Amino acid sequence: MEVTGKIKMLGDAKNVGSGSFLKRELVVTTEEQYPQHILVEFVQDKCDLLNSFKVGEAVKVSINLRGREWVDPQGVTKYFNAIQGWRVDRVAAEATSAQMPPMPAAEAFAPATNLNEDEADDLPF
Repeated sequence: MEVTGKIKMLGDAKNVGSGSFLKRELVVTTEEQYPQHILVEFVQDKCDLLNSFKVGEAVKVSINLRGREWVDPQGVTKYFNAIQGWRVDRVAAEATSAQMPPMPAAEAFAPATNLNEDEADDLPF
């Protein structure tokens, strides 16, 4: 799966848990009618993929959806989702907004001259 947009936030690499697990967050804002701010996590050696990127750059991020189950001390099962990135590519500015090439102008039709109001019309409407 992929997410395309502009980098809104680029976090620093952080050690989480017991200190041996490295994690870095990236927020990509999609460019559509209702922009979405998508948080993508990069873990371990994938954190270095973000070193050459800056806030405001257009990117395409390859992602995997991850899910896990957790049972709390009261025995209630909860589920968590994460979006994990594994590749980041720069996108050319003109490629971020998908535009169709301009359509050539259609030739105008000549008006009909052989109309007969008494003839049955075969159109269903």
